[in-house]
Amino acid sequence: MPTKEITTPDEILLSKIYLIRGQKVMLDRDLAELFQVKPYRLREQVKRNRIKFPEHFVFKLDKQEVRLMVSQNAIPSHQSLGGELPNAFTEHGILQVSNILRSETAIYMSIRIIELFVKMREMLMTHKDLLIELEEIRKKMKTQDERIDLVFDYLTQFITKDEAEKERTRIGFKK
Repeated sequence: MPTKEITTPDEILLSKIYLIRGQKVMLDRDLAELFQVKPYRLREQVKRNRIKFPEHFVFKLDKQEVRLMVSQNAIPSHQSLGGELPNAFTEHGILQVSNILRSETAIYMSIRIIELFVKMREMLMTHKDLLIELEEIRKKMKTQDERIDLVFDYLTQFITKDEAEKERTRIGFKK
């Protein structure tokens, strides 16, 4: 751990995680800020160590993805992303960035970020379990609804039988 501990709330870290191409990623400018290096320095190190960053660790956003991010995520403009198309790092890519930067801050922050990714995965699994349980309850309720409808059908048959008997004129001797 660094001698001067960095405290970054989980909410700030979560706000820097985006869902792009079906993956949870962080942008190079956000990682540079968290690792306390300049964004161009981070990009430079990634280029120098390209072999450590396969496509499933890091990918460059296209223009349309940048436009969507600017419009949906309160990013003021394309220029605030560094003026060029940013790199998006997956969980594994973030770990590799800390390996190539090798500063205590980078190591500490990458551990925090990875722990946050693990928490997010655990939360998703918990929610998935809840959704499965709710679906089972819904199915049970559906069968219960069908049974209740059947009971109501029987009751309406009895009601109509009672009414039919009342309207019928009796045959036989009258007093």
